[in-house]
Amino acid sequence: MKVLVTGGAGFIGSHIVDQLLARGDEVIIVDNLITGKEEQVHSKGKFYRINITDEALIDLVQEEKPEAIIHQAAQVHVPSSVENPFFDAETNVIGTINLLEAARRGGVRKIVYASSAAVYGEPQYLPINEMHPTEPLSPYGVSKLTAEQYIKMYAKEHGFSYSLLRYANIYGVRQDPRGEGGVISILVDKVLGQQAFTVFGDGKQTRDYVYVTDAAKANVLALDTEQNGTYNIGTGKRTSLLDLIQTFEQVTERKMEVEYGPERPGDIVHSYYEIGKVSEELKWTPTITLVEGLKATIKYYQKSYT
Repeated sequence: MKVLVTGGAGFIGSHIVDQLLARGDEVIIVDNLITGKEEQVHSKGKFYRINITDEALIDLVQEEKPEAIIHQAAQVHVPSSVENPFFDAETNVIGTINLLEAARRGGVRKIVYASSAAVYGEPQYLPINEMHPTEPLSPYGVSKLTAEQYIKMYAKEHGFSYSLLRYANIYGVRQDPRGEGGVISILVDKVLGQQAFTVFGDGKQTRDYVYVTDAAKANVLALDTEQNGTYNIGTGKRTSLLDLIQTFEQVTERKMEVEYGPERPGDIVHSYYEIGKVSEELKWTPTITLVEGLKATIKYYQKSYT
């Protein structure tokens, strides 16, 4: 299968490219290299340095004629979306519309889209299933949900199929530990940099952490179904911040320096997924435990701190 991956030089996208090439697919990589990294562009993929908002993307899809597109490119930082909602919407909404226009004109048959738990907002019940109300609390959540709606509309009007994957907290190798990543990448930076980690609140807040290769596998499996669907991509398990710190200490065999700060207004306290639907329909289940994932992540980054 010929597959185009947007954000294919990024954290999750590069792992998707690896898995597609490993199973024998022909892969086109599109990335503007603003957050993606040139060293993560797979040598066996065909690379184009293009922004997803550029008209050149439409020309590219018409020229290459991929059967499917896995759309990972996005503005993913929630605080940045609050500070600059125009840029967030331009990337996540306008960029997705541009991609859909490219798909329409290029005869693409399948779209796999990286969405987010941010579309749900404050959980009304736990675990969160795909029928949970969507009431996002940030411009980022709004933009991801809006992109979902555009994909559904285009699919209905133009006859291609889609899979919308709502990621929980993805972590692992190639996530920037010094950038604007999630709590695990920040913990990696603090542990390996021998710095204090700040806990806002009591540390009992919970999240669903899924390793990046498992998340990538969900995207690959989604290519093999013509059934339209929205799926939660997580582990179905909740881990508190205090438990996460304890696991870090277990894996690194060192005591972490922890500081406590006031609870941040607007922070969601508890969130984790129900994953029965994706398990049944896509035959996907996570395989990497938190301990295994943390060990792999820390080992990967240790060389950067020596």
